[in-house]
Amino acid sequence: MAGTDKKTITRSRILNYVINNQITSKAEVSKNLNLSMPTVLSNINDLIAKGIIIETGEYESTGGRKAKSIGINPSYRYSVGIVITANHVGIVLVNLKYEIVKFRRVRMKFSPDASYCQDLSVLTSEFLKDTEYQDRILGIGISIPGIISQKAHLLIKSHALQLENYSLSFLEQAFNLPVYFENDANAAMMAEDMNRYKNAIYLSLNNTLGGAFCIGGKLFQGENQKAGEFGHMILVPGGRKCYCGKKGCADAYCAASALTDEINSLETFMEQLKSGDEAAEEKWSEYLDMLAVLISNLRMAYDMDIILGGEVGGYLAEHMLPLGEKVMEYNGFDHDIRYLRNCSYKREASAVGAAKHFLQDFIKNIE
Repeated sequence: MAGTDKKTITRSRILNYVINNQITSKAEVSKNLNLSMPTVLSNINDLIAKGIIIETGEYESTGGRKAKSIGINPSYRYSVGIVITANHVGIVLVNLKYEIVKFRRVRMKFSPDASYCQDLSVLTSEFLKDTEYQDRILGIGISIPGIISQKAHLLIKSHALQLENYSLSFLEQAFNLPVYFENDANAAMMAEDMNRYKNAIYLSLNNTLGGAFCIGGKLFQGENQKAGEFGHMILVPGGRKCYCGKKGCADAYCAASALTDEINSLETFMEQLKSGDEAAEEKWSEYLDMLAVLISNLRMAYDMDIILGGEVGGYLAEHMLPLGEKVMEYNGFDHDIRYLRNCSYKREASAVGAAKHFLQDFIKNIE
């Protein structure tokens, strides 16, 4: 048994390396994972025979025989990710390379009734109807805004969905595949490369503001699964009213909803900003200022990389200079803002992260 476990761990390490390095070779795997060449050859040849790893071409010759380049076979397995919000549902199909193969977002108001679970099941079935690889789908990861007890399959509390102690069993039973539930911000953090971010904070700047910790390459959720609730840190005492009932929460100033209204979506706002609309420019400047305060506070408290994600995070890559200038005004300890990172997935990161649960579990237990 111990030998089998060691073999599984070795294969898992090899697969993770190949996934995270688009073009590599057996020699590079051996060198960078500190594994003997016979061990690498034995495992990779077997994985090629199974169809999990494929030969993708040849390296340029440095004399002698050309080395074969290898990569993951992205279509070997898939996973579905679903993100539930108060008014929308996003669905993604993710391959073994963590790429989004298919995506759909629909307006669908959340309801605690069983009919919602059934409607979501039908929507997912329609989404997958034309795919020829349904037998290769490992499971469905569902991202939900709120505090989740995975052990009890319970949504303990969700301000966004206005729920407390809501059983997730109805949702689980609506699908004929294994189901995994995760908090939306934690799922968005999981969408990132945990090998790249051993220690990091993820700021999920969606319609509500969430957050997550990654410490030592693993999610840190706190004693009561409440770690990362940055949206409800008081940013302005006595300030704007937050949906949680308190005044001055970071959510009221830094969530995407701070830039939108009943008429204009975030996309519309960003178009107005790009066209030079003065009102949009003023609102954006105020938004960046409050976000800079939050970022500075988090950097002072935790001294780690901060990933800017969520819907607003998808746009921030083009605005890092003005944001950086504002952050530096509040932070006298760092000489630059290299610790500020842009998210890997501009849309539906939470759905991708929830889907990755099954793909990573598959790799972890590969035989």
